[in-house]
Amino acid sequence: MADTQRRTAPPEAVPSGISRRRLIGTAGATGVALGAVGAGAGYAAASSNSPEQAAALTSLGADEVMFHGKHQPGITTPMQARGHLVAFDLTAGAGRKEATALLRRWSATAERLMAGEASATDDTDVARDAGPSALTVTFGFGHSFFSRTGLEKQRPTALDPLPDFFSDHLDKARSNGDLWVQIGANDSLVAFHALRALQKDAGAAAKVRWQMNGFNRSPGATAQPLTARNLMGQIDGTNNPKPAESDFDKRIYVPDSGSPAWMANGSYVVVRRIRMLLDDWEKQSSAAQEAVIGRKKTTGAPLSGGTETTEPDLEKTDANGDLVVPINAHARISRPDQNGGAAMLRRPFSFHDGFDADGTPDAGLLFVCWQADPLRGFVPVQRKLDRGDALSHFIRHEASGLFAVPGGAEKGGYVGQELLEG
Repeated sequence: MADTQRRTAPPEAVPSGISRRRLIGTAGATGVALGAVGAGAGYAAASSNSPEQAAALTSLGADEVMFHGKHQPGITTPMQARGHLVAFDLTAGAGRKEATALLRRWSATAERLMAGEASATDDTDVARDAGPSALTVTFGFGHSFFSRTGLEKQRPTALDPLPDFFSDHLDKARSNGDLWVQIGANDSLVAFHALRALQKDAGAAAKVRWQMNGFNRSPGATAQPLTARNLMGQIDGTNNPKPAESDFDKRIYVPDSGSPAWMANGSYVVVRRIRMLLDDWEKQSSAAQEAVIGRKKTTGAPLSGGTETTEPDLEKTDANGDLVVPINAHARISRPDQNGGAAMLRRPFSFHDGFDADGTPDAGLLFVCWQADPLRGFVPVQRKLDRGDALSHFIRHEASGLFAVPGGAEKGGYVGQELLEG
């Protein structure tokens, strides 16, 4: 598995009962899909519920994820505490040659930083005292990248622009881009160090188009590993597809025989900045909020009964004959079996970028979802949510991007090598 992590902490740094060797690369049990959040089948990557996966705060810095592998890191890696999403545009005059050199530099820097080493040149010392802290760096190509580099014939049809959705209020300046970088780490300084290093590596070849900063709960912050909660207080990501499932690779990764050939073992990522209208949401009673989602706020269990992982009984009615899980509940509409089996791996970050002039919080979800084909994953689910999801009254899609994320780099190689040198 590509997102393999090793822990090198000394024995005394790991309390009794905590595994001294931890693999990061399995997406565990997850919570409710933040609907039009593109939540597609309601999926979000999270840590396993196994006690062996619990991480002591003092040992987090030693967690290391491998850069090289079949798939790029940061896809099935459990969600980290801090994240940066950044899009770059190639500068005027920069083309395939400059892009190739840039991906070489970026890959070399990512490999060093993910191993807990300093940048090869001009390191800022920001992360000097820290270990790898589960740092991951993931690279992708936008639709416009291929025309900028003369590689139009290699542009996948799956990268065609997403359709317009009724709930979209998109800021074009914060959408799309030639290149996309995802940075995740369990330490904020480690994440910033990587962000700054990659931005400096871009040099004269590319400039930042937009940047978004996010966060999740820190591993070890709860007594036992739990499914993540979003800023609405809802358990977010139940039913995430798991790598151990027989059809996981088929749903999430482009097969070896896929087209174009350079995308073998890669994936397509949809990125959406989704504003949560928290003032409106927080005025609702807990019962009203649960009706919108279709699940208990405390446990994530479906309103039809059971636990978080219990399959909802969509036909169950109450004493008045009304559906227990409302017809427009997010959990109902976003289910794979309600969308022709469409599924995606959700791996989001929350964000809070201050307050508007009237005191309204600029906060919500940096929605990140992975699939082998967005036309069979994100698009059909979002269309369904767009037509009648109760949650749509409390969220607003403000930015969007779709990127092709090639497979992992071989040792000695760099991400996108087959595309750029093919």
